[in-house]
Amino acid sequence: MTAYGHMPGEAIECLSIAVELHKQEVIDAHGQLTIRVGFKIGGGIDQDPSKAPFKYPDAGVYITNVEPGSPAEAAGLRKHDKILQNILKTKPCR
Repeated sequence: MTAYGHMPGEAIECLSIAVELHKQEVIDAHGQLTIRVGFKIGGGIDQDPSKAPFKYPDAGVYITNVEPGSPAEAAGLRKHDKILQNILKTKPCR
């Protein structure tokens, strides 16, 4: 699948889109309350490239999975998107 004529995993001039995720509270299979955003990441300088699920052209951090119906999917994140910056905004604990 391509986006803007780009093949996932290939180098591209930066096209960045700000995304805001909202955590979702769910009950897991063990009946425990858990909080999720619904995506997995891979890559980065700490990952052994031989264990990476996909071969990316650099040591960036990439989204390797997006759960259907998750906050990540609702925000528009897709598999193979590259995370360029993480700005953490926190709220007080309830």
